[in-house]
Amino acid sequence: MRKTLLPIFLLAISFSFSQRPQGQGQRPDPIKITGTVIDQDSKAPLEYATIILQRVRNPERVTGGITDENGKFDVETYPGLFNIRIEYISYTTFSLENQTLRSSTDLGVIELALDVEQLEDVELIGERTTVELRLDKKVYNVGSDLTVKGGSVTDVLDNVPSVSVDVEGNISLRGNESVRILINGKPSALSGLNPETLQQLPAEAIEKVEVITNPSARYDAEGTAGILNIILKQSKTAGVNGSISLNAGQPDNYGGALSLNLRREKFNIFTNTSYRYRDAPGNALFEQENFNPDGSTASFQDEERDYQRQNEGFNTNIGFEYFIDDSSSITNSLVYRNSEGEDTVDIDFENFDAQGNPTIQRNRFTTETEDEEDVQYSVNYRKEFNKEGHELTMDYQYSRGFELENSIINEVVLGENIKLPTEQTINDESQKRQLLQADYVRPFGKDNTSQLELGYRGTFNNFNTDFDFGVLENGVLDSDPNFSNELNYKEYVNAAYMQLGTKLNKFNILGGLRMEASDIAIELVNTNQLENKDYVDWFPSLFLGYEFSETEQLTVSYSRRLRRPRSRFINPFPSRSSNTNLFQGNPDLDPTYTNAFDLGYLKRWDKITFTTSAYYNHSTGVFQFITQETGDFVEIDDPDDPANPVLVPVQTRTPINLATDDRVGMEFTTTYTPKRSWRLTWNFNLFQQKLRGDYSYINFQNEEITQNFDADNLTWFSRFSAKIPLPAAIDFQTNLFYRGPRENAQSRSKGILSTNLAFSKDIVKDKATLSLNVSDLFNSRKRRSETRTENVFTYSEFQWRQRQVTLSFLYRFNQQQQQRGRNGRRNGGGDDDFEFEG
Repeated sequence: MRKTLLPIFLLAISFSFSQRPQGQGQRPDPIKITGTVIDQDSKAPLEYATIILQRVRNPERVTGGITDENGKFDVETYPGLFNIRIEYISYTTFSLENQTLRSSTDLGVIELALDVEQLEDVELIGERTTVELRLDKKVYNVGSDLTVKGGSVTDVLDNVPSVSVDVEGNISLRGNESVRILINGKPSALSGLNPETLQQLPAEAIEKVEVITNPSARYDAEGTAGILNIILKQSKTAGVNGSISLNAGQPDNYGGALSLNLRREKFNIFTNTSYRYRDAPGNALFEQENFNPDGSTASFQDEERDYQRQNEGFNTNIGFEYFIDDSSSITNSLVYRNSEGEDTVDIDFENFDAQGNPTIQRNRFTTETEDEEDVQYSVNYRKEFNKEGHELTMDYQYSRGFELENSIINEVVLGENIKLPTEQTINDESQKRQLLQADYVRPFGKDNTSQLELGYRGTFNNFNTDFDFGVLENGVLDSDPNFSNELNYKEYVNAAYMQLGTKLNKFNILGGLRMEASDIAIELVNTNQLENKDYVDWFPSLFLGYEFSETEQLTVSYSRRLRRPRSRFINPFPSRSSNTNLFQGNPDLDPTYTNAFDLGYLKRWDKITFTTSAYYNHSTGVFQFITQETGDFVEIDDPDDPANPVLVPVQTRTPINLATDDRVGMEFTTTYTPKRSWRLTWNFNLFQQKLRGDYSYINFQNEEITQNFDADNLTWFSRFSAKIPLPAAIDFQTNLFYRGPRENAQSRSKGILSTNLAFSKDIVKDKATLSLNVSDLFNSRKRRSETRTENVFTYSEFQWRQRQVTLSFLYRFNQQQQQRGRNGRRNGGGDDDFEFEG
């Protein structure tokens, strides 16, 4: 299949290159448009005024530039018919319509007058977070969120309404972790093999986040909670422009990022490059009570963990966009990411007998080195036809990556200084991904109010994990075959979709159907276990919308989704940081299927925006983590009683397909802007989760144990954000987040409260910004939970990262903070679209 599709794909691109209009001769020489922009009253030059040259016959083709410190501009283009605009924040726009430019032209001195009305009402679009409601998604324009300066993508996502990031970096949408992460609309090496990978991508690289809670047939069916599509910044301003940022903080973290763009009429070159070092100390606590078969207490164990995580990473994204002609372009981009880290886990164990008398103290110390590298190449071809919205896009993407973790584990019994054998684990992961995609959009009907879409996407992924565990003797690893194995995971998915939409007065309707054929193979090499899973699934979607007015809209939607197990969920190799509390994946997991229903409403007033949703999800075969006793015991010699060693039961936490999950909830987001530069936002999400399922297994005594994991869980989370100006032109922002108590099949978690705050000030004539932010101000972002199995009760606390303070400096060249805001408005950043876009 792939061998056939790739030549067709390349042939189509070659054919498009050859299709030039007949009679087109040699392209004429470029011409220059020059002039000077000044203030009408003071006659002072206006630096950073924007010059826009828009072709009349093809409005999508826009070039231009900005004025220098003397107010002068010099824009190069090819002859043609143009609409000319010159804009500057808080000034009236200068326009020249239908101008025929055949040779170099000097527009002379152009005087701009202050727009008094706009001066009163101006709002810096680049500084705010706006919401756009579309028929099949919501778009949150991130803006300049002060609390994430010097942070990562996960910090940004944790401030987006409906999204939360837990203490381990796992991302949830409406409280559901089954969320698909895309970068610029596609799976990417930037999203990596684990949640930590996203923490390497700087927050400054993000333009906006699309929250697609009920995706249409155009999107992958993957992700029962929905899709988060992260759109990276790419400047459209002509000339050379960009920014450079530096940051440093405590605990030790520092880094820098460079964003650079060179745009001409025929091409655009862009790059985002960053370096980041981060020390993320954390801690955990486990208080374990062990019971006898009759229910009486057998013993106690306290386990305290101290984490030190040091990581440095380098990321770069380089792209080249070439405009073949007025209607087609091709973009090539290369992503490279490299990171190195060293983590230590220091665990103190204290054991007690049934009366609480201390028996043994021991220390287990793990040192883990981690090396990770990813490379991704992608090519995109885009062809626009004569009718607006009629287009064809084709994509090919190839990426490879590896991650090598090497852990040395030492354990000693304190008091007697008894050193236990040194353990070593080596986890070597690699991946190869290919993506082939084509999308065709054809508007039709009166005023192009209807639209047909067709598309294909093939993803071909291969993952390999080689895990080795054993005892290290004289520098040589004596491998334990009971814990060592090699996993090969193949996932090939071919998908095709079609959807049709139309607009009838104030009504919108969009219906679609997606087919996905999955070919899954799971092989455990050392034990000769091979399992193949082939299945074809159909995923319908339907979206209805009604537009009461430009400020009031209603949507109703349905879609079918799935969640495929991968990564840590299927990795059968247990973690060994603790030898009594293990985590282990399950390669026999099947997909989870979900039917999702959503009702959305948006209303705007003069200073208030209100958006709300009610939703219901019914899922089968849901992944749920269970904890069970393995039947193994860690035997520790007691120096005071050698004949009676201390026995500690070993528990394993693993995911299974646990029957059904019904989730019904509602959420709302309210934004209030009482005056210019003020913004207050409140987001609230409440949902009821009903889990139903039984699990049977054979315990270590060869008995079949059936456990009932039915659970009803009512939980909620809320986020409040306030941004207000302070004296001395300082901006202040604070974010408060609270997640209510939760329950699952075996555990009960308490509520979590966290607070972030930030200060920011523009300096160097508004060309630079200095920011100070504090993440988790009160150091309260901790997971506290209780877990009960048949013979063990455990209370645990976990804090992934302690309070973080960061100082950042951003310098912009050939762009200005306020002018960026104006450009954002011109490009529609502040508008609310209610259409068929995805």
